Amino acid sequence: MTVTTRFAPSPTGNLHVGNIRTALHNWLLAKQTGGRFLLRIDDTDRARSEERFVKAIRADLRWLGIVPDGEERQSARFDRYEQGFESLRARGRVYPCYETPQELDLKRKILLGRGLPPIYDRAALELSEAQRAEKEAAGETPHWRFLLDRDRPIEWDDGIRGAQHFEPAQISDPVIRRGDGSWLYMLPSAIDDIAMGVTDVLRGEDHVSNTAAQIQMFGALGADAPRFAHEALLVGTEGKLSKRLGSLGMDALRDAGIEPQAVVALLARLGTSDPVDPLLDLDSLAASFDLSRFGRAPARFDDADLHRINAAIVHRLSFEDVAGRLPKGMTPDGWEAVRPNLSHVDEAGEWWRIVTGPVEPPALDETDRAYLAQAAETLRTIAWEDEPWRALTGALKNASGRKGKHLFLPLRQALTGMDHGPDMAAMLVLIGKDAALERLRAASA
Repeated sequence: MTVTTRFAPSPTGNLHVGNIRTALHNWLLAKQTGGRFLLRIDDTDRARSEERFVKAIRADLRWLGIVPDGEERQSARFDRYEQGFESLRARGRVYPCYETPQELDLKRKILLGRGLPPIYDRAALELSEAQRAEKEAAGETPHWRFLLDRDRPIEWDDGIRGAQHFEPAQISDPVIRRGDGSWLYMLPSAIDDIAMGVTDVLRGEDHVSNTAAQIQMFGALGADAPRFAHEALLVGTEGKLSKRLGSLGMDALRDAGIEPQAVVALLARLGTSDPVDPLLDLDSLAASFDLSRFGRAPARFDDADLHRINAAIVHRLSFEDVAGRLPKGMTPDGWEAVRPNLSHVDEAGEWWRIVTGPVEPPALDETDRAYLAQAAETLRTIAWEDEPWRALTGALKNASGRKGKHLFLPLRQALTGMDHGPDMAAMLVLIGKDAALERLRAASA
């Protein structure tokens, strides 16, 4: 059987790191065995779904290198949901309920106040046909629930959590359709998984109770349930669910200069015991993907880790990889010189401005100014073609007696206006002899 997974976002907002982690893991799970990864746009909520978010979802996946093998739109499949619904209604597996949200909330509060689980009491099943007709004649439109079979437990072997056991009597019959006729998540998702041939559903642990109910839906629809796995949710560095994780979208990461490979490298291993390797590409990550490596503990997402991984990736990017993102005029030698000092590619522009000038050196004392005047005269006389930085500092060391910080720092400050930065042997060549002489003389004045 070909492994088929799916990622099913709702286009009501931009994808964030938690969504992307789910998409990536489903892609890896499918590609590990040469299977299929499908994108399903869950746009049944017509009021909140927007086409701009559909386009953003596709763009984000494409940016990360996650290419779906097919795409479906739930808004184009309402006829299938209607057929499935009517099939279940004909067999008594869905039933109408007339309680208002306020009435249901009151019932829940009463049960909780008595120390009981807030399970729906199935009061709607006690209504006679005449009572239902009376309510509808009065303009009351029902919502619909799926009738769980409470005679046998619900069990499955979860790919991450292991053996799972639920007593249906401890679960409310789930609402599958609102009073206005619109669909909730549970039934359309099951119908689509059957139609799309989904074999494996990998999602967050917040869906575990949904899975218990959906397993019965698959059976009621005459299909075998797919394999399920539920991974721990992301938490922030503070050790609890972070609101920021819900707003940390791919657009924000791109704006921060994060490379897609860094996002993939971190999220692919987040929640496992495997080390993060920034050098692994998607195919290599897929080959090593293993659900048994996932733990039950919350998966901790740390911005600092992402930026550290990003820096490791940037340090390995060639000039050809980034040429279109570099400042005008920057050469391959310039990129090679500044690359070790970068955490993000866009920082190259800051260092290139130091090469092209002008620079403002810090205030120097009289002794350092005299030393820089000596440096300018020395630089004027040395051969530029053969390692000028080495020749300059060697001559100055012999002539001035300076060494270490006192030898090198004033030169760096005068030539770059900085106390730190890329290797000066490369920077001096990039700055050029004439500009370097001008900077040394200006700093010595």
